[in-house]
Amino acid sequence: MKMLFRACILSILIFSSIKASAQTVTLDYFFNRETRKDKDDKEVRFHYLWGERAMSGFSILGSIFKKEGFKLDSLETAPTAARLKGSEVYLIVDPDRPKENPEPNYIRASDIAEIAVWVKQGGVLVMFANDSANVELPHFNKLAEVFGMHFTNDMQNHVIDDNHFEDGAIVIKNNPVFKTAQKIFMKDICAIETKGAAKPVLKNKAGATVIAHAKYGKGNVVAIADPWLYDEYVNGRLPKEMGFENDKAAVDLVRWLKMLSRK
Repeated sequence: MKMLFRACILSILIFSSIKASAQTVTLDYFFNRETRKDKDDKEVRFHYLWGERAMSGFSILGSIFKKEGFKLDSLETAPTAARLKGSEVYLIVDPDRPKENPEPNYIRASDIAEIAVWVKQGGVLVMFANDSANVELPHFNKLAEVFGMHFTNDMQNHVIDDNHFEDGAIVIKNNPVFKTAQKIFMKDICAIETKGAAKPVLKNKAGATVIAHAKYGKGNVVAIADPWLYDEYVNGRLPKEMGFENDKAAVDLVRWLKMLSRK
């Protein structure tokens, strides 16, 4: 009986330890806040949401985070170090322009200061941009430049139509982050300039940096040239015969972020 009791206590302690060590990834819902009319003519949120199973959602990426032991969260208000305190990873994706949101929440100096404090204390910030025609870069760059990175106006990997998927291909070899993915698809993206502590992680065939990383205090910042891993392109409609492995790349990226968040 005593042995059974001890086994139960040990199981509880192990479960509690695993639960306590779970990391949280928080997705910004403040700087990206797009809406559209649903079938009942009501305004509803869409685009890069955890629970959005349409092609424009992040449901697949969210499921990968969960499989790697993360809890999913979102932040509907402006970020502060206090509001991000319980998060190990914070994703900002494709901040709005007036075309997408008539009253966009631009990234302000106060937001930058709060985010920088949180990163310096050990947080992992991930900044997903887009090509300059589809993202609000001026304010986003003010945040990126704190960490030695700058999203350019250059269009990279332009894909005219579905008959030209190969124009969005990036072949990966011996990359320390993307250990399983060998060929990925990134369509109509910007490029990233780096300086100081910021370094390229991945370049396209033209030599432009499309993913970069910087250490900042105890934390890390990752810049990515496109939202890239939304459901449509995590092998949602990519031709299998072309060998794209965005699904594997998503797992590689999440595992890398997990490793960075524990340093």
